[in-house]
Amino acid sequence: MLTVHDMYDLTHSLAGAYLAGFQYPWEALCGIKALILALGEDLSDEEYDQPAPQVWVHKTATVAPTAYLGAPCIIGAGTEIRHGAFIRGAALVGERCVVGNSVELKNVILFDNVQTPHYNYVGDSILGYKSHMGAGSITSNVKSDKSLVVVHGAEEDMPTGLKKFGAMLGDRVEVGCNSVLNPGTVIGRDSNVYPLSSVRGVVPEKSIWKTGGVVVPKR
Repeated sequence: MLTVHDMYDLTHSLAGAYLAGFQYPWEALCGIKALILALGEDLSDEEYDQPAPQVWVHKTATVAPTAYLGAPCIIGAGTEIRHGAFIRGAALVGERCVVGNSVELKNVILFDNVQTPHYNYVGDSILGYKSHMGAGSITSNVKSDKSLVVVHGAEEDMPTGLKKFGAMLGDRVEVGCNSVLNPGTVIGRDSNVYPLSSVRGVVPEKSIWKTGGVVVPKR
């Protein structure tokens, strides 16, 4: 369940063809900036505005005047960037997404219909189609000892070679309010995380991460 094709419907992102070239999604993190720059050059001037160099915003997107859009970034059709949002750069935001108040994005891919509506930090992460971060939930993307991130699976540990790696959320993942996704967290499709959780390692698809880290299958 850890592979790109296990976790994502690639038809719901401009990054689909790019991601298809990797076995595991975190392998794509280092190339997000270059991907956005390449995609941006081919975007239609009839569909996208370019309010600043290397910043492309679909004409149907709504961007609050108090939001900051750092280069490079692409904002998809129908997406809402709300008051005080801080997009630091290297952010590919899909269609019909919500990037809300005091939300910070950095080196991320957000598939279509992703919601990060309130006080979220999402860094060095990929959020799948229709995934949702509850208010105050964040991705922690650097270990406290600054060592390289390892994905801790049920059967094996997988070294990533990355110092910065937040979380991989599969399609339709729901993260509860004020949860922390620790470095190297991978959550499979259609899974839920209880509020106030500290999540680490791999959460299988169609599962629930409950209080205390108990993981049960969805019924």
